[in-house]
Amino acid sequence: MINQLRKIYSSLLVYSEGQVELDSTYKWFETDENEIIGIPEGELTPKDVTLLSTFLVPYNIKFPIPTDEEKKWRKVIHSSASNADLDFKLKNPYRFVCFSIKKNQIDPILFKDAIHELFDKQVPILWGSGHEGIIIEEQTTDEDNISFEQIIDILMSDLYVKINFFVGPYKKDLEGIAQHYHTLKSDAKKVFRHSNKTVVTYIDAVPLLLINQTESDFRTEISQTILQEYIDDEETLKMIETFVQCNLNISETSKVLHMHRNSLQYRLDRFYEKTGIDVRQFHHAMTVYLSLLARK
Repeated sequence: MINQLRKIYSSLLVYSEGQVELDSTYKWFETDENEIIGIPEGELTPKDVTLLSTFLVPYNIKFPIPTDEEKKWRKVIHSSASNADLDFKLKNPYRFVCFSIKKNQIDPILFKDAIHELFDKQVPILWGSGHEGIIIEEQTTDEDNISFEQIIDILMSDLYVKINFFVGPYKKDLEGIAQHYHTLKSDAKKVFRHSNKTVVTYIDAVPLLLINQTESDFRTEISQTILQEYIDDEETLKMIETFVQCNLNISETSKVLHMHRNSLQYRLDRFYEKTGIDVRQFHHAMTVYLSLLARK
């Protein structure tokens, strides 16, 4: 393909390892083979750009230049070939970690450098836009691995970056990787939109994702039927949500809410008296938690 394009655009360049940056006077594209090519903007008409964009992916020069490892991951995710044909060997189980940064808060290249400082080795990052993408993390036996909560604390304190993570489950093979990749990206958008937590695991997100699949009228019916007169009582609902997130632990919830445990017990008793639902019992608590998600 590149040789054919070069017959039309004689000044076409192909990115090679070692280049520091991409020339901003060129229009850059990514091929199916994950090669990055550039054509001087002066040689392109708007019609040319539109035509090229139908079979090439426009490449944002603000993105870090993809490493060989990132190119391999893109190829295995987007290729229609079988895994055996791609010469891609997994060393360890892996997981996709979706991230979302507030727009225009940090340059993607600076973000990548910061992330690499926090891991023992470079991790592939597949960018979707200038503020969203996926980190590919391999599972290790190192107990000293940094958590994503710690990563957020460091980025916030050092770079003042507001970021959210949606941590996918570990997978041991590449079977169905394309479907898993696209589903996780779609799920991440829902999680980032509806959850107030900065780090959400796939396990934590399942109730939210299930509720999101239901019809709007049914969600309204659930929340009104379960929450009853408390449906607009933000203080009580926040208390119950925190109680569930603290694994129904009275002492832990009291600490988080800065509330005396007797006061918490009294308010849980009042909720039980008025609704007939005892959130100190697991199944009742889960039902109320689902109704809280439906209400959101």
